[in-house]
Amino acid sequence: MISPKILYGLYFVAFFSSSVMANIRDDRDYTNLLIDSVWNASNSNSKLQIHIPKNLTVQGGYEHRDALFGTPEYGGSIQQKLYYADSTMCDYSNDATMGGYPERNPKGPWKPPYILMVERGECSFVQKVRNAQKVGAAGVIIADDRCKCFHADKCTPDNEDEECEAREPLMADDGSGADITIPSFLMFKQDADPVKAELKKNHMVRLEMAWARLNPHQRVEYELWDVVDDPRTRAFAEEFKPAALALAEHARFTPHLVVFDGISTGCHPGEYDEIQEDDMMEEVMEEVCTDMCTNQGRYCAAPPDAEDSQITGRDIVRESLRRECIWYLYGHDNGIGEEWWNYVATFNERCNNDNYFNNLDCIQDAMKVANVNPDEVTDCEQQTGGYEEDKENLLLQLQMDLIKISGVIILPAAFVNKEELRGGIDFATVFVAVCAGFTTGAEPEICTQCGSCVSEELECVNSGGRCPSLKIEKAVSSHVFVLTLAVTVVLLGSVGFFLYFRSQQQMKNQVRGMVAEYMPVGGMKSQGDTNNLFEYDDNDNQIS
Repeated sequence: MISPKILYGLYFVAFFSSSVMANIRDDRDYTNLLIDSVWNASNSNSKLQIHIPKNLTVQGGYEHRDALFGTPEYGGSIQQKLYYADSTMCDYSNDATMGGYPERNPKGPWKPPYILMVERGECSFVQKVRNAQKVGAAGVIIADDRCKCFHADKCTPDNEDEECEAREPLMADDGSGADITIPSFLMFKQDADPVKAELKKNHMVRLEMAWARLNPHQRVEYELWDVVDDPRTRAFAEEFKPAALALAEHARFTPHLVVFDGISTGCHPGEYDEIQEDDMMEEVMEEVCTDMCTNQGRYCAAPPDAEDSQITGRDIVRESLRRECIWYLYGHDNGIGEEWWNYVATFNERCNNDNYFNNLDCIQDAMKVANVNPDEVTDCEQQTGGYEEDKENLLLQLQMDLIKISGVIILPAAFVNKEELRGGIDFATVFVAVCAGFTTGAEPEICTQCGSCVSEELECVNSGGRCPSLKIEKAVSSHVFVLTLAVTVVLLGSVGFFLYFRSQQQMKNQVRGMVAEYMPVGGMKSQGDTNNLFEYDDNDNQIS
C-alpha cells in the first residue's frame, strides 16, 4: 500500500498548486508576468562587461540576453579581446578572419583567443555562432540591429522611418545546435553601436562574459523536464545514474514527465460546445483523442513520430504516470531515487519498443529488476486518480500545473537551483552545472574528483573518481619503459665493467710492488726489465 505520509503530501502539493494555478488561469497578465520573471531570472545569472576602454565600462554590466544553446562556464568567465566581423557570419569562410575590425598591420587573421561580435539578421543565431566557432571564437556577441520599443528613450534607429521592435528576439536553438560548445549573448542596439564604433576606429576593446554559480547551495537541487519517449534523453537517463548515486544526499533530483492539457485542446467532452455542434468534427476529435489521452480526454501526449509505430499517446501518458508514482514512492523522500533510475534504464532497454511498450509482463519484470513493488505502483496510480475515469489525477495534474509555473517551453529542459541550463541535456553539461551549484567547500567528493576532467566527466564518474587523462599523464608507455630499462642496464653494466677493470689494474700494481721489494730478482732478463716481472722462464718454468 502507498504510505499515508506520501499520499497526504501529494494531496497537499496538488491542492496548493491547483489553487495557485486557479489564480493564474483567471489572470492572463499575471501569467505573462510570471513567465517574464522566469526569463529575466535566467539572464541575471550571467554578466556582460567591457573593461577596455574605460569609457565603455558600465556599472553592473550591460543588459543582454543569453543564448539557449552552447555551454557556458558556470562559476567562470571569458575575458578576451573583441573583434567585430562587420558581417552576419551566415556563410562560413576562413577568409572572414582577414577582415573586420580592428584592422591589423600587417594584415592577418584574428589571433585567438578572442570574442567575436557579429551582426544580427539573415540567418539563425545557431548558424552564426557555429560559423564563429569554426573560425576559432571563444565566445560570440550578437549585435542587435533594431531598437526595442521599451528602449525607445535611449536607442536611435539607423533610419528615421524604421519602427521599433515590440518583442525582443529569443536566442533559441533551431534544433541543430547540439554541436555548439561556445557561449553567446545578444547585446542591444544602443549598447552595441558604441562598441562597433570604437572597434572601427581600430581601438582595442576587451570584453568579459561571466557566469555566476547557479544560486550556490549546501544541497543542490536539479530537475529534468522531459517526455517519456524522447530519444534525446534516453542515454542521459542511463548514464547519469552513477552520478546521481555518487552525489547522494548532497543533491536532490526531481524528474518531471510532461503531458499536455486535453481540456484546452478540445479532447475533453463537453468543454467546448462549438465542437459538439459539428458531428463530423466531434467524431474526428473522439477518434484522435481516444488514442492520445487518458481520463476521458484530460491528459494527452503526442504519439512517436514514426508513422508505423504502434505506441499511442495514451500509452505514453500511462507510462508517465507510472514513472511519477515510482519516483514518489522511492525517490521523493531522499531525492536520489535509485530504484527510479534502475526502472527507467531497464524499461528503455527491454520495453521501449512497439512490441513491449504497453506489455504489462515486460513492465512488471522491469520493476522487479529495479526492486520496485508493482502492487505499490498500481495502488499509487489508482489512489491519485487513475487514468480511466473522468476526473483529475493528482500527479498528472501537478506536472501540468508546474510546467506552467516554471515557464518551460522547449523540451527537454534541465534546471539547477531553479536556473535553466544552457546547452544540450547530456551528462557533462548537467554534471558540471550541478557541481557548480554548490557553495565553496560544500562540494561532494565526486565533484572535486571529476569536475576538472574536461570532456571526461562520464569516464571519471564510472571509474569511481579517477580522471582518465590524469592517469595517462602520470603513466609511462611500455615502449618507453623497456627502452629506459635497457639504457639503464647498459649504463650500469658499463660502469661496473670499468670499475672491475680498474680494481684489477690496481691489484696488479700492488702485487708488482710487493714482489719487487721482497722476492729475489735473479733470472730477470735485464736489471731494468720490470715489465716482465711475472713472465715464466722457458728453462725451468719458474718465475724470474
